[in-house]
Amino acid sequence: MKIVHTIEDVRKSVRQSRIEGKTIGLVPTMGALHAGHASLIEAAVAECDFVVVSIFVNPTQFGPGEDLDKYPCTLDTDAAFCENLGADLIFAPSADEMYPSEPLTWVEVEKLTDGLCGANRPEHFKGVTTVCAKLFNIVGADIAYFGQKDAQQTAIIRRMVCDLNLPLQICVYPIVREPNGLAMSSRNRYLSAEERGRALCLRKALTACREQIAAGQRDRNTLIDTMEAIIAQDQGRIDYVSIVDAETLEPLKTIAGKVLVALAVHIGDTRLIDNILIDLNNPPNIV
Repeated sequence: MKIVHTIEDVRKSVRQSRIEGKTIGLVPTMGALHAGHASLIEAAVAECDFVVVSIFVNPTQFGPGEDLDKYPCTLDTDAAFCENLGADLIFAPSADEMYPSEPLTWVEVEKLTDGLCGANRPEHFKGVTTVCAKLFNIVGADIAYFGQKDAQQTAIIRRMVCDLNLPLQICVYPIVREPNGLAMSSRNRYLSAEERGRALCLRKALTACREQIAAGQRDRNTLIDTMEAIIAQDQGRIDYVSIVDAETLEPLKTIAGKVLVALAVHIGDTRLIDNILIDLNNPPNIV
């Protein structure tokens, strides 16, 4: 496995693989890799001939006061992690490599970015879509792999790829959880032992919502009130608790069709997100 830091070098490696007729997979990450990332890398290795893992803490998706400066950077550990899983190349550029001058060109997706995380992080998804478009162009992958934990992000990326006719497939894999049910996240390492216990309120709230829907509850406000009460018991500070259409991300008044139940909660100083998908057109997928 190779580690490269420049756009020229990653393109050179991928070009050679193209000449050899290989299928290219890309797993975009910000590093601090965990079992959730492992599931994506493993899928890419199983489905593609040449797998690139990008490790780049993208400054343009962080807002003022967010954790850009303290976001964990663990390249040596991440490299061993990727090599063990069978990745072929790590692309770990600097911010100056990705943004050599002030960016004047941005890729923005409208409407899908208005709610959920976008409501309180208005510049976040502009940074996400722009850096993903750059990575897709730099690597020239056939397939890019994302995790369902970032449900809004995956919906936005899929729409960007569709609207811009980008020549790659987006594959989304299920959330990977710790044994206690906490969704895997690089930010989990910020949590103290006491906070990790309280963070389970996210999963508890989602489970309660799923159980109520399985029992026939279809009123959005009732479901949200239940989730908010569970989160309050563990002193979680709510950013949002939402029930939306899984494709359009529009809020639902009455629960029907394919539903995304998503929440963002601050546990101490750490902002965590989690979600579940419920397909009411296919009732076995409710529970």
